[in-house]
Amino acid sequence: MGRAQAAAMIRGLALLWAVGLVSAVPSPPRLRLSFQELQTWHGLRTFRLERTCCYDALLVDEERGRLFVGAENHVASLSLDDISKRAKKLAWPAPVEWREECNWAGKDISTECMNFVKLLHAYNHTHLLACGTGAFHPTCAFVEAGHRLEEPMLRLESRFEDGKGKSPYDPRHRAASVLVGEELYSGVAADLMGRDFTIFRSLGQRPSLRTEPHDSRWLNEPKFVKVFWIPESENPDDDKIYFFFHESAVESAPAMGRLTVSRVGQICRNDMGGQRSLVNKWTTFLKARLVCSISGADGDTHFDQLQDVFLLSSRDRQTPLLYAVFSTSSGIFQGSAVCVYSMNDIRRAFLGPFAHKEGPTHQWVSYQGRVPYPRPGMCPSKTFGTFSSTKDFPEDVIQFARNHPLMYNSILPMGGRPLFLQVGAGYTFTQLAVDRVAAADGHYDVLFIGTDVGTILKVISVPKGSWSSSEGLLLEELHVFEDSAAVTSLQISSKRQQLYAASRSAVAQIALHRCAAHGRVCAECCLARDPYCAWDGVACTRFQPTAKRRFRRQDVRHGDPRTLCSGDSSRPTLLEQKVFGVEGGSAFLECEPRSLQARVEWTFQRAGEAAYNQVSPQDCLPPPPTHTHRAHMKSNSMPGAILATQEAEI
Repeated sequence: MGRAQAAAMIRGLALLWAVGLVSAVPSPPRLRLSFQELQTWHGLRTFRLERTCCYDALLVDEERGRLFVGAENHVASLSLDDISKRAKKLAWPAPVEWREECNWAGKDISTECMNFVKLLHAYNHTHLLACGTGAFHPTCAFVEAGHRLEEPMLRLESRFEDGKGKSPYDPRHRAASVLVGEELYSGVAADLMGRDFTIFRSLGQRPSLRTEPHDSRWLNEPKFVKVFWIPESENPDDDKIYFFFHESAVESAPAMGRLTVSRVGQICRNDMGGQRSLVNKWTTFLKARLVCSISGADGDTHFDQLQDVFLLSSRDRQTPLLYAVFSTSSGIFQGSAVCVYSMNDIRRAFLGPFAHKEGPTHQWVSYQGRVPYPRPGMCPSKTFGTFSSTKDFPEDVIQFARNHPLMYNSILPMGGRPLFLQVGAGYTFTQLAVDRVAAADGHYDVLFIGTDVGTILKVISVPKGSWSSSEGLLLEELHVFEDSAAVTSLQISSKRQQLYAASRSAVAQIALHRCAAHGRVCAECCLARDPYCAWDGVACTRFQPTAKRRFRRQDVRHGDPRTLCSGDSSRPTLLEQKVFGVEGGSAFLECEPRSLQARVEWTFQRAGEAAYNQVSPQDCLPPPPTHTHRAHMKSNSMPGAILATQEAEI
């Protein structure tokens, strides 16, 4: 990236803040529910252990019907149906001598010198693999969890594994890993000082491999976010592991200072390292830039800090969708965005030109020289060649791979822009989980986005113009943590229709849908545009794809109730509600519309008068804490008996 490009990027940031390239007013949710409302009316359940914090790891196990939780000095096993019941906990503190050594090294014995469980994986049908910081002595263990739903168990095996290269030392660092068979692939800081960041393969029968240490071309102060195993073809020898992280860009112009970029890196599962060079190092490691930005008149505005990635599987395991949430490191404005990427675009970037820099004063350019065979980044496989192992690769292939890990082409999101973004909302996106839902007019992806203020946003991806272009529509804002602690993990149980969230202070469970909260008439249910919900003729209830069509009314794509609910598409739909009052009394009136597409007006008629008068918005008091949408009408504004009429125009 040249100086002109970097300068244009900074100007683009300033333009966004100054003239409103993106609206400074964040999108409002259709439904906003407080912690108290969720607990009282919508089945929010929470779990916490006494004198324990930092519920960093969540693992949903549908077969066992359990939610496994990693926290400070503990592993817990909770019921997926109700996390507040039938909980089992396993104490796993760091040894006293490790804690003392940690304290001698200058760490706080009460907040840092503990065993913070950062990693939980299902190892087999009976055991979990758990890894923790171990008071700056990373350690792993196998936990027997049983396999019966009726008799949940939790027992720590006496055999322990060295956790170096698996779990971080520092409890402030995230852990990113995937367990494939018996092999663990992790992105982690592999030293006490947190400076030797590596992509590491451990466990299993094959030799341990890592990235080249202290080479900024490979990794430059990365923060790892997620790791996925994604098949490349029907041949398992082509399988690759993909790492998602953000780091300081080596390709930025020195005059522009530190620039953060988001990356996706790849390695081959069957990589065995080199024979003479890159011994016990990856020979197939490549990385490319992930771009999530908005174009402006004077440059692009980048959401540069990757926060989380969710892999949404499709019928073809080789082509999942990848949903990613980003924030910005800019000091000019605060914003977060969701971008969606296709695996075909990611693979295309790794098959494109390599980035090349000939000297410290030269610009990064597309490499135009001869690329050796087999092409660096390709797996040794009969699918693409005759090599059976990376140890058989020619030396020029190994040297090229060592010196050219970066691809020149960036990976753009589907549609060329973010699916959903919030600017100036007072919070930052931190976590993401996605559920694909069958609706009356097709399938929709529902996004659950965690924030750093203890809320979860429910967003649906709806087609815009055509099915190939989509936009995000914010349906709900749910305050799931009473202390507004940041959401650190999100997991979905599609089978049980439940969402699980973790924070520093607790674990929370909430249903994926709250159909009854969308209203009591057909039009309100239709306007909700929630693919989980439909009007069944009596109430807004859970949509069942197998139900008879005449008993379900739903329009997620357009949210237009005129045809479905009234049968008359020639005029707007008016929903009328009458409330009778007496002199000196009061009445509750819903002054805020339940739908973003609705308008609410109240008129009143005094006793003995024929004329109707409009109620002033100033006569509505703030809603009481037990109901978000109701406002209290001051009685002195309506002397005498009244008739109040509400009209919602669509």
